[in-house]
Amino acid sequence: MNRQLSKDLLAWKNTKNRKPLIIQGARQVGKTWLMKTFGETEFEQVVYLNFESSERLKNLFSADFNVQRIVSIIEIEINQKINPATTLLIFDEIQEADKGLTALKYFYEQAPQFYIIAAGSLLGVSLQKNTSFPVGKVDFLQLFPLSFNEFLENMGEAMLLEQLLSQNWAVLSSFHQKLVELLRLYYFVGGMPEVVAEYIETKNVETVRALQKKIVMGYENDFAKHAPNEIVPKIKLVWQSVMSQLAKENRKFIYGQLKKGARAKDFEMAINWLVDAGLLLKVNRVSKPTLPLNAYADFDAFKLFLVDIGLLNAMGNLDPKILLEKNTILTEYKGALTEQFVCQQLKIKQELYYWTAENATAEIDFVVQHQNEIIPIEVKAEENLKAKSLKVFVEKYQPKTALRTSMNAHRTEDWLVNVPLYAVGVILDLN
Repeated sequence: MNRQLSKDLLAWKNTKNRKPLIIQGARQVGKTWLMKTFGETEFEQVVYLNFESSERLKNLFSADFNVQRIVSIIEIEINQKINPATTLLIFDEIQEADKGLTALKYFYEQAPQFYIIAAGSLLGVSLQKNTSFPVGKVDFLQLFPLSFNEFLENMGEAMLLEQLLSQNWAVLSSFHQKLVELLRLYYFVGGMPEVVAEYIETKNVETVRALQKKIVMGYENDFAKHAPNEIVPKIKLVWQSVMSQLAKENRKFIYGQLKKGARAKDFEMAINWLVDAGLLLKVNRVSKPTLPLNAYADFDAFKLFLVDIGLLNAMGNLDPKILLEKNTILTEYKGALTEQFVCQQLKIKQELYYWTAENATAEIDFVVQHQNEIIPIEVKAEENLKAKSLKVFVEKYQPKTALRTSMNAHRTEDWLVNVPLYAVGVILDLN
């Protein structure tokens, strides 16, 4: 399976002042497969250590951070000598190793010749509570489910993807309907690597849905297994509410939908746990669309999206026929699915926000900061080209670029650009 992050891994390998690399991402997004495949392709030797599955390895760094001692123990463990110049060391589920994250600092300072990639399914959670994290001594990459662009490539549509990446709208217009159908398929399959592989191999929607539900169940088992006991019930309430929160016309997260009288302070830790675990994507409101956007973020107002659109549909038990065919039954929920899709594609590239007018008469679905420019993005589920809120935003703030994404083909107007939904992956690279 081809993943875009493979190019980033190669760039990391060839960096002169390379640091140990940490790959973050939710469980099942393909971190282990990516690390192993990269190692097998680019190195003579791959040493894979999983700290979750070995009690002995969990104490590898406990005694001290003497790199020579640590490497000697690893060599005995694998019964092979390690050549730093030709070997990739993979530390999987590193958060399970006592002082594992801290040890990366000493590899960087004492033995920078080693190629080390570390990962962990709940690494984001661990980073929030680890006080001795090696700041400035490691590099980071984030792995998400397959984007629609990656989905196209792995579905055998590399030539179509090439035209998409080149923004060759004249050619793409001839394949508009095909791309819409592939987009609808992605809405159902989503981007979890195992699910995509299953669909490619079998084309069986029932086995795909069964696999999606298995992954969702695995996530839910993680709540009880890894989260603090006192917040597990709250995590479940938040998790189970995502579908209904998105189904509202106003998709802002409302605590009152969790249970009567629910307050922010009661559920803040639960929401943060799900976000840190990579299972939910959080988009904060921005009070003023001005550079830098993060300075104007309102952390009390936000939307929550799931890590993957296919899993969202599985949780809602949406019939595959509704998703794979143009069906009016989805009218009310179509907007939620479309926002989920757009969020999932854009979050890969950068931080997202949304904007609402103070009097709540206008809302922009997403606002991004791109090359010192604030870009509003209005999301339309179908071919409705009315953009009232976007017009309000443009008249008030005069952005250089205003984008609307819909099921319509690409077209440029005097004050906005309409980008087809299937081109969201190149939305910030417009010429």
